[in-house]
Amino acid sequence: MMATRGTGTTSADRLARCGLAFIVLTLLAACAPRVTAERAATHPAADIQPIFVATGRDLDRTGPIFGLERPEAMNYFRADISIPPTHETGRIEWPEGPPDAATDFVVTGTQVHDGPHALIRDMRAHTTGRETLLFVHGYNNTLSEAMYRLAQIRADFNVPMPGLLFAWPSAADPRGYIYDRDSVLYARDDLERLLRDLTARPGEKVFILAHSMGSQLVMEALRQIALRGDRQLLNRISGVVLMSPDIDPDLFDRQAEAIGKLPQPFMIFITKADRALTLSGFITGRKPRLGVIDDADKVQRGDVQVVDFSDLADGEGFNHFVPVTSPAAIRMLNGIIAQAGGVGAAFVRDMSLALPAATHVEP
Repeated sequence: MMATRGTGTTSADRLARCGLAFIVLTLLAACAPRVTAERAATHPAADIQPIFVATGRDLDRTGPIFGLERPEAMNYFRADISIPPTHETGRIEWPEGPPDAATDFVVTGTQVHDGPHALIRDMRAHTTGRETLLFVHGYNNTLSEAMYRLAQIRADFNVPMPGLLFAWPSAADPRGYIYDRDSVLYARDDLERLLRDLTARPGEKVFILAHSMGSQLVMEALRQIALRGDRQLLNRISGVVLMSPDIDPDLFDRQAEAIGKLPQPFMIFITKADRALTLSGFITGRKPRLGVIDDADKVQRGDVQVVDFSDLADGEGFNHFVPVTSPAAIRMLNGIIAQAGGVGAAFVRDMSLALPAATHVEP
């Protein structure tokens, strides 16, 4: 007997439509030009954020590298990013015409270094303290986008630590999802070496902030360090935050098991309305990614806290970066930062006390 098919929309139908929408959006996005960082004269009221960069990309290539060979050598430099006096919380003000420091994010200066030690000396000269905020960007990011995002984060959260961007060789192309997943594996040795360089002196620590596919890279590097038996290096990591992690939850469990004792505090920021991760789940087998799990108990570890930002999602950027693009989320986090006395391990510890696991935070 042949079963009749109902007229209701099934989850498979919805996923198929998401897949079709993804293909259309990918083709459209691939044809659209990407904005790049531009130089401009300084403005007296602008906020200058020195952003230090360790990158596995060629410095003379600012656009997509999809289909090209990945560079073998790392490059190191500082970019002075000017935040305009008209800056709105959570936004990156890209130029709509000639770059103007009065209204736009612009680069006002750069300094190329010949290696990691020169970069770190420059970084220590610009700031006090020995703790570094290390930002690892996600899929489909240009170098310009990642630099400006870290500058926006430092400005909006008044981060006292120096900001160091680890810019792995993303294709910077919507069609390059699989290319980027391979690039994550390609870059894990470089990230491990950078962590060693950043913690080579007594008292030096690193606070890691990773986004999307960058979370996969961080977990792979930490796993690799643990398998080498280097607990001393892991103990120099003062905290880890994975925002909207583009990781299979089963894989995360295996990675965490291999790492053993995770750096503390260790937090995962999720947003159930994250449309980018919904599409990622479609690409990778129709299974929800770690950043959109619907139950915190799916992360079965007592040393990991999951915080749900779904109630603060405002639709910006496919809800893929809510903790640092939603003004409501930034206000909430800044309140906790003020209580903790600054960003860092103390901030995450206070957040752990203020927000129970998988809390729906209210605007």
